[in-house]
Amino acid sequence: MVIALDLGTSSARATLYDARGRAVDGRFHQVPYEPATTPEGGVEHDPAQLLEAAAGCLDVVVRAARHDHVQAVAVTSFWHGLMGFDSGHQPLTPLFMWADSRSARDAEVLRDALDEDALHARTGCHLHASYWPAKLRWLARERPAEAGRVTRWGSIGEHLELTFFGEAATSLSMASGTGLFDQDALRWDAEALAAAGIEVEQLFPLADRTAGRRGLRAPWATRWPALRGVPWFPAVGDGAASNIGSDCTDRGRVALNVGTSAALRIVCETAVAPPRGLWRYRIDGRRALLGGATSEGGNVYAWCREVLRLPDDDAVERWLGERTPDTHGLTVLPFLAGERAPGWRGDRRATITGLSLHTTALDVMHAALEAVALRLALVYELLAPHAAPDHQIVVSGGAINRSRAWTQMLADALGRPVHAWPEHEATSRGAALLALEAMGVLPDVRTVRVPLGEVFTPDAAHHARYRAALERHRRLDVRV
Repeated sequence: MVIALDLGTSSARATLYDARGRAVDGRFHQVPYEPATTPEGGVEHDPAQLLEAAAGCLDVVVRAARHDHVQAVAVTSFWHGLMGFDSGHQPLTPLFMWADSRSARDAEVLRDALDEDALHARTGCHLHASYWPAKLRWLARERPAEAGRVTRWGSIGEHLELTFFGEAATSLSMASGTGLFDQDALRWDAEALAAAGIEVEQLFPLADRTAGRRGLRAPWATRWPALRGVPWFPAVGDGAASNIGSDCTDRGRVALNVGTSAALRIVCETAVAPPRGLWRYRIDGRRALLGGATSEGGNVYAWCREVLRLPDDDAVERWLGERTPDTHGLTVLPFLAGERAPGWRGDRRATITGLSLHTTALDVMHAALEAVALRLALVYELLAPHAAPDHQIVVSGGAINRSRAWTQMLADALGRPVHAWPEHEATSRGAALLALEAMGVLPDVRTVRVPLGEVFTPDAAHHARYRAALERHRRLDVRV
């Protein structure tokens, strides 16, 4: 048995899995939370709140699993989060999230000063507000006293390890999402560190997923005696875990995930230079991930629900299912948190054109959800040539679990069948599978694939309407 602890952008989840990567009934707990936002584009989490949520999830699952033989804890968390620690391993800063766009100007300065193409080829990351070089420059400029007291920079995974064990390492997977990591040499990148204004000693040592940390310290060893001596594997990026957990483990399957944000990804076991517009991250020392993530996804759905005062989800779903694509007269750029793939313009903001006295709140939501699908179609155009010619697209994520109509929009916009992942927790399952593989329980994560779920087949007429809408979308994107 393996407990998977998944720290996402909007909730923490813990799930117990058996040796074949199957979730055990009654061994799951979730704690929701929301980041704090600021008018100038800040998106922050309180590290203490996330730690409390993680511990609360473990409390429930460990108690429920008291008769099960738990042999490991696998951790996965959102990529790109940045926080500073003092010499006593205590957080000195909030946890700055991937959606925090306050360092967009710093990213522009770096683009003017550096060879971005060469840096992108080595680190897999564009110069953008999502990544650490721009964030660290912003902190040094805007909060020099606070940044000057930091002895180590890390993310939530390191915070958990420092709290539970008194020491920490950064996995290759998490390092690959910082913008500071040379993905071929598997070491911190000297030029990126210089651009960020930090030394390698200010980062945590690197670790692959070959072994987990053991020996919980007080008071955690008393709180979870069943976990006292089991290995805890360092956090792996949530996108990497999601690919593994949805059985998208080679070029034959493209993972389409729509959570708070959205992404399209494929696993590559050989080095692939990322084309402009996409990124390359690491699952571990052997496997890489090629893809593109948008800043918009379920957050757009949530924003519409809250701000537009829409009816309940069931009513919205019925209404969306009855609509003909692109009949609202609106064009939306859904950049509520800036833009990531494929343009990587962190200072972009959402735009709606075509509003009239006849426009309704449901029209705006319909157009916004279609816009997310169109952004993913742009990413797919870049990624598809790197997938196998006969590849399948497998969709997972909380936002898609909520809306069949939105899933159909995605199939229509992409012009390809979309296969629904039949389980709710692909990311947690992926973390568990990677731990089982590292322990030797599974020879390879690909040995335990499960059948795919429902197929959403694109409608040719709808796809044609979306291609026309995409051209209108591109023209607006150029103008604003």
